[in-house]
Amino acid sequence: MVNAQEFARRLSSLGAKEFTLDDVVDLATDADVRISPDLEIDESVAQRLLDRVSPAVPVTGAEIVASQWPPPVSGRPAAPPAVFSSPGAVDGPAEQPGRNRGSGPARTGRRPDPRRGGR
Repeated sequence: MVNAQEFARRLSSLGAKEFTLDDVVDLATDADVRISPDLEIDESVAQRLLDRVSPAVPVTGAEIVASQWPPPVSGRPAAPPAVFSSPGAVDGPAEQPGRNRGSGPARTGRRPDPRRGGR
């Protein structure tokens, strides 16, 4: 658990913007949570406050009140975000050209029949 001042410091270190104790009190008011500068903030209260931060921050309430700060960075690269235009549809790259079905050599006659081999 952390106090409100430490919560503001940790939130500021995420780079979204500089947060003050007053900003944390405003977040608590918006989330209908009572806090004071000396009151400890636990995981659930921290998550309720983080839910009010815009733009959203990349940590959870448990991570921001954990004893280890900043949270450890994963060695694995993050996956690129997928863009959805409608439920179930994924947009492809915009610069991908469409296929022209008429290109290539013209085909005439019948396909060879594998049963008619060796005349």
